[in-house]
Amino acid sequence: MKNLISVNVGKPVEISYKGNVMESGIIKTSTHEPVYVSTVQVEGDGQADRVHHGGPEKAICVYPYEHYPYWEEKLSRKLSPGAFGENFTISGLDENEARIGDIYCIGEILVQVSLPRKPCYKLASKFRVDDMVKQVTDNGFSGYYLRVLQEGYVSAGEKVSIHKRPDHDVSVAMVNRLTYHDRKDRKGLEQAMLAKELSEDWYNKLNKQLSAL
Repeated sequence: MKNLISVNVGKPVEISYKGNVMESGIIKTSTHEPVYVSTVQVEGDGQADRVHHGGPEKAICVYPYEHYPYWEEKLSRKLSPGAFGENFTISGLDENEARIGDIYCIGEILVQVSLPRKPCYKLASKFRVDDMVKQVTDNGFSGYYLRVLQEGYVSAGEKVSIHKRPDHDVSVAMVNRLTYHDRKDRKGLEQAMLAKELSEDWYNKLNKQLSAL
């Protein structure tokens, strides 16, 4: 079953790690009220770093619910939806299942998978785990972003239905693999070039890898 398990929002707050104080929107709280989703963000949410978070290509951050048991065991703690700073905690659509360019219908909105989430040091600061970024790039449990094609209201518990799939089968997991592990996989990179729905920056990055071979 593909379901919107939780909708999570939060404004930027100050967090500290290893003596450094930073502003981050990674602290999210689940909401059970209907929330309006625009083409740039979820209502009630906010980003401290507007360069790398939010905006049309990263309006919604998704994290697969299936990864939670793994992390709870790995981190030896109970985790609530939103723990990874995601707006939508979704079941049934992990990185292997979600294709770049997939269009999903959730409540009133239509959304499209645009790019993987690139893990950053704020995950390490949130969980107090120094190598958290490496763990995520190693296991591929990155989550991904959605662009919003049709604005509207969503609520936790709603079904996520696949409205349209692209002709290619370039998954979020494949883009992660080519980016962090198999950087010289010519065949894979050529296949990834079929995913024109991939965000421009990431598409150009993979194209540059291919051109260098």
